[in-house]
Amino acid sequence: MSNSPKPAQATPLNPRRRGIIVGASDGMGATLAHKLVKEGYTLALIARREEKLSSLCAEINTAEGETRALAYVHDVANYDEVPDLLRKIVADLGGLDLVVFMAGVNFPPGLNNYNFEGDRKMIEVNLIGAMAWLSPVAEMFQNAKAGQIVGISSVAGDRGRIGNPGYNTSKAGLTTYLEALRNRLTRHGVNVLTVKPGFVKTEMIKAAQGGTPFAISPEQAAEDIYKAMRKRKQLIYTASIWRWIMLVIQHVPSVIFRRMSF
Repeated sequence: MSNSPKPAQATPLNPRRRGIIVGASDGMGATLAHKLVKEGYTLALIARREEKLSSLCAEINTAEGETRALAYVHDVANYDEVPDLLRKIVADLGGLDLVVFMAGVNFPPGLNNYNFEGDRKMIEVNLIGAMAWLSPVAEMFQNAKAGQIVGISSVAGDRGRIGNPGYNTSKAGLTTYLEALRNRLTRHGVNVLTVKPGFVKTEMIKAAQGGTPFAISPEQAAEDIYKAMRKRKQLIYTASIWRWIMLVIQHVPSVIFRRMSF
């Protein structure tokens, strides 16, 4: 749990927005945290790795000259911890306006191998972990008739490819779950944004099999996400070229697609 001093409370003259990033210790999560703090957010940052998480919060708070980021160590596969942790975070922040689910793992088995343990872990973290966090958040925001949810899915969920069936499935499930939340919550004034990155230059890119075309920096991804949040969009690809690439891939006939090796 966070040992940092409590952040300043929002007031009518200082209407500071409050958010949670789940999976924030490095990569896109850490970069988005820096971006959101610069845009006026106070954040609860959640990740498994305490050292990296504490370092990130210290870096943000030192730069801002006040407490703007609080660290909470948590493994998203520990679903039973979520209700109590969420309540504590909301109390610590003094409210909640935004939740970003960024956590994800990727264990590609290789083209000729099968690995149930890796597949299970990807489903547990990428999909069930997201549901464990976003279900109570959705209920909270629905009752408040306000709020924003951002889920980081992937272009990998747009079609079942041979290289990594478990990862494809976890992200396809997350995309569908986010769409279902959107369809429920839009009528209650809550925005749900699905983000589908292609290749981003983070540690996870090391799990890529083959080339990594159109790879972008975490900074570009964070900028794209923030712009979409401000416009209350429903779905974005980052980089944007993936929208057109995946449109083609989605329409390749199955009889052809099953012969492709990517």
